[in-house]
Amino acid sequence: MAQNRKGIVLAGGSGTRLYPLTLPVSKQLMPVYDKPMIYYPISVLMLAGIREIMIISTPQDLPLFQRLLGDGSQFGLSFVYAEQPKPEGIAQAFSIAEAWLDGVPSALVLGDNLFYGTGLPKQLRQASETSAGATVFVYQVADPRRYGVVGFDADGHVDQIVEKPADPPSEWAVVGMYYFDAEAPRYVREQVPSARGELEITDLAQRYLREGKLQLEKLGRGTAWLDTGTHQSLLDAAQFIGVLQERTGLSIACLEEIAWRQGWIDAQELEQQAERMGKSSYARYLQRLLKG
Repeated sequence: MAQNRKGIVLAGGSGTRLYPLTLPVSKQLMPVYDKPMIYYPISVLMLAGIREIMIISTPQDLPLFQRLLGDGSQFGLSFVYAEQPKPEGIAQAFSIAEAWLDGVPSALVLGDNLFYGTGLPKQLRQASETSAGATVFVYQVADPRRYGVVGFDADGHVDQIVEKPADPPSEWAVVGMYYFDAEAPRYVREQVPSARGELEITDLAQRYLREGKLQLEKLGRGTAWLDTGTHQSLLDAAQFIGVLQERTGLSIACLEEIAWRQGWIDAQELEQQAERMGKSSYARYLQRLLKG
C-alpha cells in the first residue's frame, strides 16, 4: 500500500548546465514560476500517498533544503535528509537510503523533473500500491536520443531499455520517476558501475526487466513531463506553470493544498502556513482555499 512506501527526491549534482545561476545554490532550489523547483517532485510523491520522504543533496546545499522544508510537518509529511558527497549515478540514491528504507518499497523522483496531468494522481497511486517488482514511466518525445529509451517486441512488451541510443528503438523515453520494491538497494549493491563510473538507473531497471518484474506505465498526451536542466527548459517550465495557473486560478504543486485535501493537515494548520507566507500571491491562494 502507498502508506508503506517511502519516497526519495534526488536533488544532488552541480547543475553545471545552469551556470552561473547554480554557482551559489542548488538547481532544485531555483524558482519555477512561484515555487522552488523541489516542490514539484515532492508533490508527485504526495499525490501517490507517500508521506515519508528523504531529500538527498550535496553537503553544501542540504542545509538550504532543511531551511526551506524543515521536518515536513507543515505539509503532513516527515522529511529526512542525506548527503550525496559525490554524484555517482541516479541508482546511488538507493545505496544512500538503504538503512532508512529498512526493507520498504520506494519511489524515486528526480529533483528537476515536473509532471502535470489530470490522470496522473491515479497512475501514481496504482504504481505505489503495487508491492512487488518495479514500475517505470515513459513519455513519447520528439528526440529520444537524449534519454533512456524502451524498446518493444512484436507483442508490444518491453524487451530492452537503452541509455541515450544513437538509433532509438522507439520514441518512448523513461522519465525521472521510478517505483521499486524492497529489493532495489540490494540490487544496486550487486551492480557494476558503468563505463563512466556511475550506478545507472537504467541498469537497475534492466535487472527487473530480465527477471520479469518490470511494469511499464505510459504517460499519455494529456500529461506533461518537463525537465529543467538548461536555461531554456527552466524558462519553459516557468512559463508552462504560469500560463496554467493564471488561466485556471489553481496552483500546481502547492504542497499545503495537497496535504489539506488529503486530510494530512487541518484548516488551522493551512491558515498558519498562509500567515507564514506573508503578503505573497502564494499566501493569498492559501487564504482563498480556506474561504472555499
